[in-house]
Amino acid sequence: MFFEALKLALRAISRNMLRSFLTILGVVIGVAAVIAMVTVGNGTTAQVTAQISKLGTNLLFVRPGQFGPGRASTEAKKFTERDLEAIRTQISGLRAVAPISQSSVTVVAGGQNHATTVVGTNSDYLVAQDWDMALGRGFLGSEESGGQTVCILGETLRRELFGSTDPLGQAVRVGKVSCTVIGVLARKGQSGMGSDQDDTVLMPIKIFQRRIGGSTGISNITLSARDGVSTAKVQANVEHLLRERRKIVAGRQDDFSVNDMTQMAATLTGTTTLLTGLLGAVAAVSLLVGGIGIMNIMLVSVTERTREIGIRLAIGAVESQVLLQFLVEAVTLSILGGVIGILFGLALAYGVTAFLGVPFVASPSIIALAFCFSALIGMVFGFFPARNAARMNPIDALRHE
Repeated sequence: MFFEALKLALRAISRNMLRSFLTILGVVIGVAAVIAMVTVGNGTTAQVTAQISKLGTNLLFVRPGQFGPGRASTEAKKFTERDLEAIRTQISGLRAVAPISQSSVTVVAGGQNHATTVVGTNSDYLVAQDWDMALGRGFLGSEESGGQTVCILGETLRRELFGSTDPLGQAVRVGKVSCTVIGVLARKGQSGMGSDQDDTVLMPIKIFQRRIGGSTGISNITLSARDGVSTAKVQANVEHLLRERRKIVAGRQDDFSVNDMTQMAATLTGTTTLLTGLLGAVAAVSLLVGGIGIMNIMLVSVTERTREIGIRLAIGAVESQVLLQFLVEAVTLSILGGVIGILFGLALAYGVTAFLGVPFVASPSIIALAFCFSALIGMVFGFFPARNAARMNPIDALRHE
C-alpha cells in the first residue's frame, strides 16, 4: 500500500513540476541556510582553535598592570630578572619560562632593510611557543648570560633581507646593534589577530635590555606548563608568588595579570559555537515557512482533486489509504526539498569558506538532522490537508465541479 501511495505521489508531483518546485523552495532555502551557516561556523571555530594552538601549548601570559574597563592602571612596574628566577625555581610543573621585551626596529642586511619587531627573550621562548627551527640553532646558555650579539630571524624577515641566500653566519644590523644570524624560525603564518608571526627577529634578553630596550625591566613573561599539569593551579601559584614579591597587601588589587590561554581558548571556541547555534536556529525558521508553503499547496491540491478522491472512496478505498496518499505526497515533497537543500547548502558553504579562507568542516550530524527535520516538516504540515481529503463524503466529492 505504501509503494502504491508513493507511485501516486510521484505522478502527482511530476504533473505539476513548476508548482512542485516552488512548493519545496522554502524547504530548500531553509535546509541550505542551516547547513551553510553551521558549516561556516564550524570552520570559523576550527580556525580559531588552530590559530590559538600556534601560540603554544598550555600557555600562561604574565603582564604588569591590569587591563579592561574598571581595572587597575596599566602603569605598573615591569618584572625583573629576580622575578623570572623566582617563578622558575619556586613554581612547579613548568616546562618553559620565557621573558619577553620587544620593540619596533629596522633591520638592515647588505642593501636591504625591513621594519620589523625585535623580541628580547631566551631559549625557553621557542619551547613555550612550540616553535621549530628551519635553519641553524637556538640560543646557547653562554650567549644568553654573556649578552652576545646573535639573533634568530623569522621566515618573513629572512625572505625580505636575503631572498634565496643562506643567512646563517651573516651579519645584520638590528636598530643600531650589529649581530650574527645563528638561525631561522620555521614558518608559522598569521596569528588570530591577523599579524604576521614570521615578521620578527629574536635576540638574547640581556643584549636587548642593554643595547635596545635601555632598561633591565621585563615587559612580559610567557609560561608553559607541562602536559597533565593544571594551568589553573599554576596560575594561582604564580599570582600568589608575585603578590608576595611585589608586596601587595591583602585586599589590594593586583598590579599584574596572569592570563591562562586554555581558558581564553575555551571562551573563544565557546563563543563561536554559540554564535553558530544561534545562526543555525535563525536559519531553521525558514524551514517552518517552507512547511507552511507545503500545507498551502497540499490544500489546493486536495481541492483540485476532489472528484478523484470521491471516485477512490466510492470504489472501496478506505480513509487510511487516502490519508496515506496525500501524506506521502507531502513528505516526498519535503524530502526532495531536503536533498536539494543539502547539496545546495554544502556547495554554498564550500564557496563561502573558500572566500573567507576558513576550513570547510561539514557536520554529518547537522546534515542528518536537517534531512530528518525536513521530512518531519512534510509530515506535520501535510497531515491536515491529508486528513481533510480522507474525511470527504464520497457523494459530496463526486458532485464537486
